[in-house]
Amino acid sequence: MSGVNLTAATRQNLLSLQDTASLTATTQNRLSTGLKVSSALDNPINFFTSQSLNQRSGDLSSLLDGISNGVQAIQAANQGITSIQKLVDSAKSVANQALSTQITTTGTATNEYVPASAGAVDLYVNGTAKNVPIAANDTIDVAIGKLNTAVGAGSFSKSTDGKKIVMNAAADIEFKTAGDQTKLGFAAGTGTGPDYGTANTTVGQSGDLAVNGVSARKSLADQYNSLLTQIDQLAQDASFNGTNLIAGAGDNNNLKINFNPNGNSNLTVTATDTTSSGLKLNAITAGTTGTGNFLLNADINTTLNSISKASSTLRSAASTFGSNLSVVQNRQDFSKNLINILDTGSSNLTSADLNAEAANSQALSTRQSLGISALSLANQAQQGILQLLR
Repeated sequence: MSGVNLTAATRQNLLSLQDTASLTATTQNRLSTGLKVSSALDNPINFFTSQSLNQRSGDLSSLLDGISNGVQAIQAANQGITSIQKLVDSAKSVANQALSTQITTTGTATNEYVPASAGAVDLYVNGTAKNVPIAANDTIDVAIGKLNTAVGAGSFSKSTDGKKIVMNAAADIEFKTAGDQTKLGFAAGTGTGPDYGTANTTVGQSGDLAVNGVSARKSLADQYNSLLTQIDQLAQDASFNGTNLIAGAGDNNNLKINFNPNGNSNLTVTATDTTSSGLKLNAITAGTTGTGNFLLNADINTTLNSISKASSTLRSAASTFGSNLSVVQNRQDFSKNLINILDTGSSNLTSADLNAEAANSQALSTRQSLGISALSLANQAQQGILQLLR
């Protein structure tokens, strides 16, 4: 025999079982993979559209790391500015304390003033040279008048007996030579006096005189300089992952944050210099701003003005960084939400409905059982003939 002849009913039932088996295999594959489109053969349009959405989602996900780093870099800069502002406020407090520290030079001459031994006197008032042209025949009252003209009203007076010069000056008074001291009756000083920034050569202070406030102001100047060092160190330390937005200005220090893969949507965060030099805060040293280590009130006021400008610069920088941070965080949230939308769209195109597929599996199992029963019924006629032959 060349083949087996099957009845039409049997063949129809066999085809139905084959279709059921094919659908069962498809359903089982969807249940195991969770996908209704796992290759281009299943649905080319949905498959390639899903791939495109996934690629864009992946590109945005890779940019999120850079955006997150940008957020942290800006926050580090903002924290640095906040801390530097506190140091600047401390520097302002130190300068105000120096300004309120009174400098005085007081004392009474050991010897009586003798007109015949007098002459021009060279002295320094807070480091500023003064020449007082006292003539040899000037009386003590005339000499005191000339001294007060040079130094300031009320700086010099005479003792109760009217014979000795008394100093009560609201300044640091230094003499160029010991002779300038003795001309006024003060005991001669020895050694070299202090240099307060004018490159003066002065004699050591007379033992008759006491200077108050100078050393205190110098100590405050040292504190001020120490705060400037701390500002520089803090600015250098306010970095994140190698990015420092407050230690120096310039294109090389700017931070560029990309928001899309093409790079045509981005934000450039401009770096600023919040070091002491960037804030134009100068150290207080002899011969520079603050002659004689905060010796002059005028120079302290100049320093206070610089501090006020530095505070304004810091506030402006903080405002700019705050605005940039708001933009970056907004784009970060947008990117996260967009990634979720893209992933959801891709999933909608390729993911299987597991509930529906589970129901399909149950239905196909029942259909397969029914198909087998139907095939058995279709063969009953031939089984009857077989019984007759027996």
